[in-house]
Amino acid sequence: MPETIHVVCPHCDAVNRAPVERLVPGVRGKCGSCGKPLFEGRPVELTAARFEKHLAGSGLPLLVDFWAAWCGPCRMMAPMFAQAAQNLEPRARLVKVETEAAPALAARHGIQSIPTMILFDSGREIARTSGAMDARAIADWFNRHA
Repeated sequence: MPETIHVVCPHCDAVNRAPVERLVPGVRGKCGSCGKPLFEGRPVELTAARFEKHLAGSGLPLLVDFWAAWCGPCRMMAPMFAQAAQNLEPRARLVKVETEAAPALAARHGIQSIPTMILFDSGREIARTSGAMDARAIADWFNRHA
């Protein structure tokens, strides 16, 4: 296992090297560029351009919730996804991508129904599921595939 891992700042998108032994629950770390916390226990909302930066630059698994504002199940799952972020950080970065704001990104990843979660590791898709889940189911699904 490497001694350091790349962590993309959720605020300024700078890539930071973090010691692996410091990636434990409760340790937030600070961005070397903007000084803000690297982990806040909540999902990061990303545009298509920011998504690419996080996908390419992160050494952490990236759990993406593709959603839309008009989608009832998406709105129902949002607080559950936020709760899962509290439990899964810093082992993973949880992010949200609104499909209406990033239709090309959604199309490129074959999003046909929402909400859809995709788990990426080292920039590659390793698992996907569609449909709303509660926080425990999200964490269980992540743990089975990460």
